[in-house]
Amino acid sequence: MKLGKAKSSKDDHKRGDEPAILEMEDLDKKAMRLAGMLEPDTISLASVTAVTTNVSNKRSKPDIKMEPSSGRPVDYQISITVIEARQLIGLNMDPVVCVEVGDDKKYTSMKESTNCPYYNEYFVFDFHVPPDVMFDKIIKLSVIHSKNLLRSGTLVGTFKMDVGTVYSQPEHQFYHKWAILSDPDDITAGCKGYVKCDIAVVGKGDNIKTPHKANETDEDDIEGNLLLPEGIPAERQWARFYVKIHRAEGLPKMNTSIMANVKKAFIGENRDLVDPYVQVQFSGQKGKTSVQKSSYEPIWNEQVIFTELFPPLCKRIKVQIRDSDKVNDVAIGTHFIDLRKISNDGDKGFLPTLGPAWVNMYGSTRQYTLMDEHQDLNDGLGEGVSFRARLLISVAVEILDTTSPEIICSTDVQVEPVSNISESATGKMEEFFLFGSFLEATMIDRKIGDKPISFEITIGNYGNHIDGVSKSSSVKKKKKEGEDQEEENELIQNSSEDEADEDADLTSVSSTPPMKPFITDRNYFHLPYFEKKPCVYIKSWWQDQRRRLYNSNMMDKIADKLEEGLNDVQEVIKTEKAFPERRLRGVLEELSIGCSRYVTLANKDVNLAGRTKLDRERLKSCMREMDSMGQQAKQIRTQVKKNTVKEKLKLAQNFLQRLRFLADEPQHSIPDVFIWMMSNNKRIAYARIPSKDILYSVVDEETGKDCGKVKAVFLKLPGKKGFGPAGWTVQAKLELYLWLGLNKSRKNFLHGLPNGFEEIRATKMGHGLPPVTLVYDMKQVFQLRAHMYQARSLFAADSSGLSDPFARVFFSSQSQVTEVLNETLCPTWDQLLVFDDVELFGEATELRDDPPIIVVEFYDQDTVGKAEFIGRTFAKPIIKMRDEPYGPPRFPPQLEYYQIYRGNSIAGELLAAFELLQIPFDAEEIRRALIAVHDFAVPQIKVGQGGRADLPPLEGPTDSERGPILPVPLGIRPVLSRYRIEVLFWGLRDLKRINLAQVDRPRVDIECAGRGVQSALIQNYKKNPNFSTLVKWFEVDLPENELLHPPLNIRVVDCRAFGRYILVGSHAVSTLRHFIYSPPDKSCNNWATAGDVSVSLEAEPPIRKMDTVVKLDANEDESDKEKKKKKKKKKGGAEEEEETDERVLDWWSKYFASIETLKENLRSQEAAQAEAEEREDLEIAAEAADIRPDDLHLKGSKMKERFKEKKSSKQKRSQAADGSEKRPPKARVDELVVYNRELESEYGNFEDWLHTFNLYRGKAGDDDEHALDDDRIVGRFKGSLCMYKVPLSQEITREAGYDPNMGMFQSIPHNDPIHVLVRVYVVRATDLHPADINGKADPYVVIKLGKSEVKDKENYISKQLNPVFGKSFDIEATFPMESMLTVSVYDWDLVGTDDLIGETKIDLENRFYSKFRATCGIASNYSMHGYNIWRDPMKPSQILAKLCKEGKIDGPHYGPGGKVKVANRIFTGATEIEDENGLKKQTEEHLALSVLNHWEEIPRVGCKLVPEHVETRPLLNPDKPGIEQGRLEMWVDMFPMDMPAPGPAIDISPRKPKSFELRVIIWNTDDVILEDDAFLTGEKMSDIYVRGWLKGQQEDKQDTDVHYHSLTGEGNFNWRFVFPFDYLVAEEKIIISKKESMFSWDETEYKIPPRLTMQVWDADHFSADDFLGAIELDLNRFPRGAKTAKQCNLDMIRNEQELPTISIFKQKRVKGWWPFVARDENDEMELTGKVEAELHLVTAEEAEKSPVGLGRNEPDPLEKPNRPDTSLMWFLGPLKSLRYFIWHNYRWLILKALGLILLLLMLGLFLYSIPGYLVKKILGA
Repeated sequence: MKLGKAKSSKDDHKRGDEPAILEMEDLDKKAMRLAGMLEPDTISLASVTAVTTNVSNKRSKPDIKMEPSSGRPVDYQISITVIEARQLIGLNMDPVVCVEVGDDKKYTSMKESTNCPYYNEYFVFDFHVPPDVMFDKIIKLSVIHSKNLLRSGTLVGTFKMDVGTVYSQPEHQFYHKWAILSDPDDITAGCKGYVKCDIAVVGKGDNIKTPHKANETDEDDIEGNLLLPEGIPAERQWARFYVKIHRAEGLPKMNTSIMANVKKAFIGENRDLVDPYVQVQFSGQKGKTSVQKSSYEPIWNEQVIFTELFPPLCKRIKVQIRDSDKVNDVAIGTHFIDLRKISNDGDKGFLPTLGPAWVNMYGSTRQYTLMDEHQDLNDGLGEGVSFRARLLISVAVEILDTTSPEIICSTDVQVEPVSNISESATGKMEEFFLFGSFLEATMIDRKIGDKPISFEITIGNYGNHIDGVSKSSSVKKKKKEGEDQEEENELIQNSSEDEADEDADLTSVSSTPPMKPFITDRNYFHLPYFEKKPCVYIKSWWQDQRRRLYNSNMMDKIADKLEEGLNDVQEVIKTEKAFPERRLRGVLEELSIGCSRYVTLANKDVNLAGRTKLDRERLKSCMREMDSMGQQAKQIRTQVKKNTVKEKLKLAQNFLQRLRFLADEPQHSIPDVFIWMMSNNKRIAYARIPSKDILYSVVDEETGKDCGKVKAVFLKLPGKKGFGPAGWTVQAKLELYLWLGLNKSRKNFLHGLPNGFEEIRATKMGHGLPPVTLVYDMKQVFQLRAHMYQARSLFAADSSGLSDPFARVFFSSQSQVTEVLNETLCPTWDQLLVFDDVELFGEATELRDDPPIIVVEFYDQDTVGKAEFIGRTFAKPIIKMRDEPYGPPRFPPQLEYYQIYRGNSIAGELLAAFELLQIPFDAEEIRRALIAVHDFAVPQIKVGQGGRADLPPLEGPTDSERGPILPVPLGIRPVLSRYRIEVLFWGLRDLKRINLAQVDRPRVDIECAGRGVQSALIQNYKKNPNFSTLVKWFEVDLPENELLHPPLNIRVVDCRAFGRYILVGSHAVSTLRHFIYSPPDKSCNNWATAGDVSVSLEAEPPIRKMDTVVKLDANEDESDKEKKKKKKKKKGGAEEEEETDERVLDWWSKYFASIETLKENLRSQEAAQAEAEEREDLEIAAEAADIRPDDLHLKGSKMKERFKEKKSSKQKRSQAADGSEKRPPKARVDELVVYNRELESEYGNFEDWLHTFNLYRGKAGDDDEHALDDDRIVGRFKGSLCMYKVPLSQEITREAGYDPNMGMFQSIPHNDPIHVLVRVYVVRATDLHPADINGKADPYVVIKLGKSEVKDKENYISKQLNPVFGKSFDIEATFPMESMLTVSVYDWDLVGTDDLIGETKIDLENRFYSKFRATCGIASNYSMHGYNIWRDPMKPSQILAKLCKEGKIDGPHYGPGGKVKVANRIFTGATEIEDENGLKKQTEEHLALSVLNHWEEIPRVGCKLVPEHVETRPLLNPDKPGIEQGRLEMWVDMFPMDMPAPGPAIDISPRKPKSFELRVIIWNTDDVILEDDAFLTGEKMSDIYVRGWLKGQQEDKQDTDVHYHSLTGEGNFNWRFVFPFDYLVAEEKIIISKKESMFSWDETEYKIPPRLTMQVWDADHFSADDFLGAIELDLNRFPRGAKTAKQCNLDMIRNEQELPTISIFKQKRVKGWWPFVARDENDEMELTGKVEAELHLVTAEEAEKSPVGLGRNEPDPLEKPNRPDTSLMWFLGPLKSLRYFIWHNYRWLILKALGLILLLLMLGLFLYSIPGYLVKKILGA
């Protein structure tokens, strides 16, 4: 992989500013890869970068580096707003939301008795931790029911996601999304409710675009806005994650051996000194295996099981081997499993699976110390510097079927034993052979001291003599082939017992012989490896899993090629060379060829046995991906045109990310190779090389990129030692040759070495051994020429804010220095350094392809002490071998820019060229060489023509003053031509004290390329900081090529007494391109620019009428009207009918209407963007479809469907809104423009002609100290520059009114002091950072301008993070002395000083003088009275006349029929206006205003004038640099005092809420479910009452009386609730003021949505009342009540979205039946009753006129309900009620019984009396 261009700064933020340590892939190997490019000419500019930066900075990965890339802490702020919850499952709950991030918990307030609480509470968590610790933290939202001081409450449901998921979202945030709650203790339960929230994660320097926080009224659909990343299904299933831990080996000692030795002496036991166990962490839960006492090779065979929703929102599983200890457990090693790499979510994807496979763990060095300084490395922070252990694990996931009965419901972590796995499961053991040869060791840091130095190479524990594994003493296993030899560390050199063994003739030599270093220069040593190159070799045994590495290698190579190509393309674009599109086509072509080659190679090992499931699946998915990528690359290649290069380049960069992601192999095999530099038996510095990079394969594509090649490797300090300045010095630079492969294929291991050596083997060994030294007797001699032209924007190393820089160039073991240039950050050395007799080893072709690296270091010369390091850059020379001509295209080389790095930050750039020329042999050498040919088998030597004569000649030193210094020769230094630079000197601002003295008489010196000019002296800085002479100029010779222009230096000096000058501060303008003057092109100068669209707006005369919109953007009017209609439907109803009335409209109506428009525009932009992206995707898919229809087609159609669904749901909603009522069109509200950011960013900082240059002084801070450059700013210089080639054409100077003194700066206002009235309007603040313990703040506004300060302390707003200030402040000021306005928001405290929350600074002067006219925004309409009154003292016609005069254009000419002509444009508009009394008058103002609103269409002078606006400015706090502390909405008007005074300020005080009274009459209930059993009869009945509230249960709940003993669920009440409330119509919120607690100092204002809650309860005498059901009506939109109880059913709630809704604010009176609902055990909604109610809304005034009584009281009493008797108290008339009960229920039974009894009686009587009668009859008595 080649070293690439500097990382773009954007990428840096994404990485969370990593410090100066590399990612997993470290530098050394990267540097080793400064690899050969295809043809020498393609070596891209600056293709090499700094040691400690990612040399492979070519990787522009947007996804956050989740691998441990660094351990340095960074600032993060997580802000979470909990807005509301819905559909919580449970009866009558009092929910609290708990927000947890990591271990911090915060709670919202408790809302009583509701299933859809509204909170709108904002929480902020601040962290200062390394990025990967941050991204692994879990954000957990849980809803808890009825929590109070005494009990913790019951958990309703939780939602978890890691911070990394949020950070990887666009804008690093989720906005207004619904989190799905699930119950961790019952996974069968399903969804437990939804919480709506915003979550944002801000690192330093990220800025978050918050959508506008206006009135969030649109009830969004929950399903469409779930809190889930793209592509994750809404219905997530529960799954089990099995992490199986089998065994580990190669563990280090973890405690001292003193105790062990004592024990051994007494008891005779000999134990391993470590007690390991494994801890697994996933999504906030931890599981542990058992502890295996004292074992270096523990065997666990246990599995840790997590139950979590799938796909999980946590990316990594953390597996850590820990050592159990009585005091505290320490980590031995940590491994992270990234779930995205072990699964694939495509159609043919697979669930996460891994292994069984060994993972290697790296961390600190192995020797045991009590306080390990690198302990962090073992916890997975930063890059491990040594092998720690390997662990055999596997991962599997199964999706649970939650319906099956025998499922375990809880999600607690479980640990179970598993069966052992066979030895062969992880692959067959093979013997590997590693060979290394050190060709050169230079740049060894002199701090190490001059003790002998040696280098050690290790792989795993092999080769590690100092602290490898202590041999397991148990029983020395005899070698059986294939048995793991890890423990058997047969590495002691020449161990005699193995000698006889044929196989073991190879003993390892893992370190070079110690050698004393030689001095190179003041900072570095080198080792004298001249002819003799020491070698090392190691034999090791590993499972043979090379295929995995081969696979990665193939992809990495394709990626490297792609990356290098893309860098070239960017370079071509940056340097503006021709045909970047050709290069890009070539790159894509290469990519598609590479992909197809990969597929053919990978195809042949699809069915290899002995692979894990992941191996097979991964190979398949890689092949699919690569195949589709190849197709897409072909596709895109056909679409690359000159104008689409940039966007196609972006697409190609996506390919690169995908490739890098695919290439990263999650299952390890051979551990990485470490190279340590040892001095005095201590480990000093290391390099880590992934084994895959040096792995050998017979197939070229599969071989590691550095296998068998000589590479430059840079060593660095381990762990935290490498942070900060210590890590900036190179510890050592090695030229190293490495080869790793199977011992069988060892015969090739020397192939890549440069020719011309003989091998020297260890003495007494046989011939089959690798050499211990190589002796080179053939060398090539070169001359290096370093053309050091100049550097720019160097790091300021002195306290003056400048440096005294010189450069030192290192090549091989030589170094040379340029001269020191004093006091500059942009030195032009113009110096050629010649290195003679540089000896290089290597073949010509190889050297040409991959020349050795040149290191250039920059230092600041100090008079005393050591020179201070400024930065470093790398370069590669262009090589000319002796048989090549010196000439085009390659020679002479061109100057190129190389980025200079200091640690991780960029410290400037170097403009230079390097060439390496081979010196031909002279006769003497040839003779020696021929002798050598006879003695050894060395290939024939080409003999060149003798001597150095044929090298291009060096010119002698030309400049007599510079002594022996050679200048850069002519062919290489740039071609110059004559330029004139004009400087506009305006003034100096905010100069700080220098050495405690005020700056009094400053002067500005401008210098460029040795020439310059000085400003006039400011005589008294305090009185007037502006210059008296405005324009001066100087001439200078500059390069023709604009990219090579030297920087221009601005210096401010203070002239003190006795002719002393003190430097105040300086600024370097690094690029002059912005200031190059291009004369206006006469051909299309004035009119033709418009292409004759003489904006005669007559074609559509209606547009300029009063009633339509003067457009904000170019949307068609139609759409605007549509929007208006939509808005009408959205806005709360009460205002609807009144707002047509002018009197009701105020500034806020205008503001809210504008915000609606802003949101509409944002929405339409988003939709348009989405559609465009989709179209592009579909195009690509469609074109690729005929090649392979399956995947892409599906994707396309799916996307379409998804899009359609979204659209249709939106349409449905809008229809629902439309359906409610068609209303006559409403009079429109005039609007202003709401900017979502500060005004400056919309208008280029108002630097249209006056630029601001910050002056710096003092040493620049490094990124460790977090010193921002802001602390170095000592003032600002205001002025401008203009440069052009001399001579300039005459036309310009001949123009009328040309003032030769002003040069190019014609028509610039005077800079005399001017008095201005500044009027600051502060509308409101949003998302302030909490300043008090309770998580709130009490904000107030402070405004400073110059010496005047306005504090609004007494009007602080209690406990608000979103305060509405609504104030204006007037301050008088004098520019230029007072021109920096500071608006701060402070937090009021009862005791102690008030804290600053945040502040924003506005430069008023630039605004005042800008041609965008930012003094007072231009309204869209002109009116003389009312809410939209014209604010500017100048009327539109006066402004227009003034602009025309200043711009020297013809006009304005007002014509009949509402037309006006300016220059050649004709505008139309209305000509009448109404005054306060409604009289119509003729006026030209509308016409003038229509021109001003379209001023940008005027030729030559036109530009967009600042409209009437509100800007949103971020608030920053100097203590938390770079992180937003909230936002402030405001605007500033400025009026010069010499003009007529402006009118009074507009009243923007916050709208007072209107007072309303809601009267709710509960008439009846029906079908209420029956809860109780009757006392005697066991019948079902209920004692019903109804409870209602509007603001909150505690504030204003009201109950009806009780309807006792309802047997049918019918209740009659005729009861009236009365709820008075204050309501903000525009925001649709109720305002409540209440004290938060007994201890609160003052009342806090809350805004809540107007929701009426009604509940039905069953009254009990002795126990708590039972809750039966509830309904909640949002007063703005609730379903109409049913006419009768029968029609009232659940659908009224279920299908709320579809049903038409009404608003009580429009209807005023509503009566009907509504259902009561509750949820049963299965969380299904069930109907628990119906209520007939009447809602009546009256304003406070009406309520006073016609008062009503509560309940059934006077006035206006309701009649008593007609209730059946039973409902009387039963214990008063028990018999009565008994009678009632019995009779009521059993009357038929009783009647039947009575009838029966009568019958029986009669029968009885009959039977009784019949004998008598018979006797009588018979006897005839």
